[in-house]
Parts: sequence; structure tokens; C-alpha cells
Amino acid sequence: MTTPDCYACSKEAEFDALPPRERVAYDEHWRVAHDFNTAVPGWLVLLPRRHVTAVHELTDAETAGLGAWQVELSRALHAVTGCRKTYVVQFAEAEGFAHVHFHIVPRMADLPAEHRGPGVFGLLRRPERERVTTDQADRVAHSLRAELHQHRNGN
Repeated sequence: MTTPDCYACSKEAEFDALPPRERVAYDEHWRVAHDFNTAVPGWLVLLPRRHVTAVHELTDAETAGLGAWQVELSRALHAVTGCRKTYVVQFAEAEGFAHVHFHIVPRMADLPAEHRGPGVFGLLRRPERERVTTDQADRVAHSLRAELHQHRNGN
């Protein structure tokens, strides 16, 4: 079930037509998108494919894949971006974004101290000139897909 006034659900309703950045990877329960207003290439969002507003509402089937997705995406981000680690964060509090979603953010070695930890959210909602472009996000999406495919096939 999806909800029409929810941003994540509106994208799910267009699933087959989504560009690579909105459909980096997916399965029956989860979809991975590149964040659309970040200054950080590779800032991913992991979303349940049905409308859920609290983690305790996840089904057992959704829960079963959650940890694996977080680790696989972190590994793929490390391989593609060279990040030192990833941050995995979930709030789902912003207006229009109450749909549960996990931010999976590559933390580069040279990230300034003021943007480390929770300060990384200062790199969201940046002026358009500072944001990752849609073309850049699509390129990252393709690279991540290839890395995930390679990892899943044991190569």
C-alpha cells in the first residue's frame, strides 16, 4: 500500500519509469535512491516499497533484508567512492518525508569536522549549484549497480 501525498510513495507509483538515480537497486521490499538535494555523491536513501512511518511497523520480511541492504550498500559505496566509512541514519520526520527511510552516506576521509557525525546533514538541502547533478547521480547509480551485481555474483 502506498499513500499519494507521500514523496516516497509517489516515486514508487512511477517505479517502472524511474531514472537510475531513483532506482539504484531494489527488491520486493526495498528500493534504493540517490538523494536529490545533496552535495555528496553517493548519498543513498533506502526505502520500504510500501508506506511505513515507523520502524516498528516493518514486517518480518522487510526486516529480514534491512541489515543486508545496509551492509551491501556500505560495501558498494566504499568500492565506488573510496569512502572511509558510511553513516546509516533514520529519522523520517521532515514534512512530506515521514515514510521510513535510511540515509546511507559515504563519509570521505577529507570530510571537514563540522560535517562529521550529525553535521553531515548540513550537506543536504544545499543551493542547487552545490548539489550533485542528476547526471552525476545517474553515473553513481550505474557504478553502484555494477558493484552490487558483481558482489552478488561472487566476483
